[in-house]
Amino acid sequence: MQNSDARKVGPRGRKVKILATTGPATRDPDMLRRLFVAGADAFRVNMSHGEHAVHADTIRAIRALEKEFARPIAVFCDLQGPKLRVGTFKDGKAVIRHSGHFTLDRDPAPGDETRVCLPHPELFGLLEKGQRLLINDGKIRLRVIRADEREILCSAEVGGVISDRKGVNVPDAEVPIPALTEKDRRDLAFAVEQGADWIGLSFVQRPEDLAEARKLIGTAGTALCAKIEKPMAVRRLDEIIELADGIMVARGDLGVELEPQEVPPLQKRIVNKARTAGKPVIVATQMLESMIENPAPTRAEVSDVANAVYDGADAVMLSAETAAGEWPEEAVTIMHRIARQVEEDEAYIGRVRFLDTPAEPTTADALSHACMTIADTVPIGAITVFTGSGSTARRVARERPGVPMLVLTPSTRTARRLALLWGAHAVVTKDIGSFEEMIAKGKRMALRHGFGRAGSKLIALAGVPFGTPGSTNLLHVVTLAGDELDRHGR
Repeated sequence: MQNSDARKVGPRGRKVKILATTGPATRDPDMLRRLFVAGADAFRVNMSHGEHAVHADTIRAIRALEKEFARPIAVFCDLQGPKLRVGTFKDGKAVIRHSGHFTLDRDPAPGDETRVCLPHPELFGLLEKGQRLLINDGKIRLRVIRADEREILCSAEVGGVISDRKGVNVPDAEVPIPALTEKDRRDLAFAVEQGADWIGLSFVQRPEDLAEARKLIGTAGTALCAKIEKPMAVRRLDEIIELADGIMVARGDLGVELEPQEVPPLQKRIVNKARTAGKPVIVATQMLESMIENPAPTRAEVSDVANAVYDGADAVMLSAETAAGEWPEEAVTIMHRIARQVEEDEAYIGRVRFLDTPAEPTTADALSHACMTIADTVPIGAITVFTGSGSTARRVARERPGVPMLVLTPSTRTARRLALLWGAHAVVTKDIGSFEEMIAKGKRMALRHGFGRAGSKLIALAGVPFGTPGSTNLLHVVTLAGDELDRHGR
């Protein structure tokens, strides 16, 4: 990834990362370039829409950007997951009367205002009296009166227009369907083949869902992000976090299956639990929703993004705002500005550290915690972390230090994955063989990438012997002379 002719994009000046979704509005390589320059650190490819050939072109364009700017960029392939849907209607739609009865059955014949096919046999015999069925993102709300192996009779608490193949949410039951559909399996194989850095697993309900995806990924080393969007996942959150490499607070479907007022405290709870575990956490969905059509966000949306940054989320995500919106570049620019403004608030560090993340009784954790303490005590330009797998960087990020983290790694895959880690500026560089080489390289890289000048102090964190995973045992404070690049050559 090293390219001496590469265009320069300096450090972002913020620690939270921006994940931008690609789509019809942003597939063009020039638009992707503009989004990256505006502040996007990673790109989401939504596998729910589009053909593999189109996605392959998008990923190629992202990799070309990496080369152009000599900067690792994460590709996040988001699987569609097992979305439940109703069948079709005689006229393409029907009206369900408020307080009327409506039946979901196994008859494939087109539906009407009294019934429709539900082509998911696993739901029959599972649902019980009193449980809810939410249709079309919760716009229609049904309550089960009676359910058996053939039909589910419901009362319409909220009626309305229902049309072909609208989505169905079942918030009160764990539905025994696999987390990966046949389409998901094909999409996952494609993503791994394309060298995706992250896989987003949709509608996770149980830890076993992650184990299944992990098996399919095999030895590829692609990171797995569990999207929390079902109440069942919330109930087993600790187990899911333990098995995942990262977590996404997917507020869209979560907001359908829960009452709206339940989502904000849950968002904070998920963010805190992921942070405590040292796993990157992304807050997503409807962050700057009005910017799909308008060049400026609402004040409420700005507050929502700011709130996620104050919570200490590793990344914030743009969905339709960049995938299909009319103002994709402006949406990234505004999100970047909001994040920078929040992080410049003198209360910010206190807010993100309000969460207690006690260090594990290991040398690596103790030294990571010490980095934060030193940076609070002595003026430090950056914490320079030498890592192969990225685990040392994740440990340091968990502490939410007040200074940036320059991560030096010989692994392109690790550098790309870290594009979603709070505070990490990753650089791919040749491996080091000695303590002296480590110090010299750390100084040069800090100067080259704008993390210090003559007189600046750096913290170096590494493991000896070099190249041994999980051996973090060395912390060193150095001072830049300022002429290291001249002396060693650029």
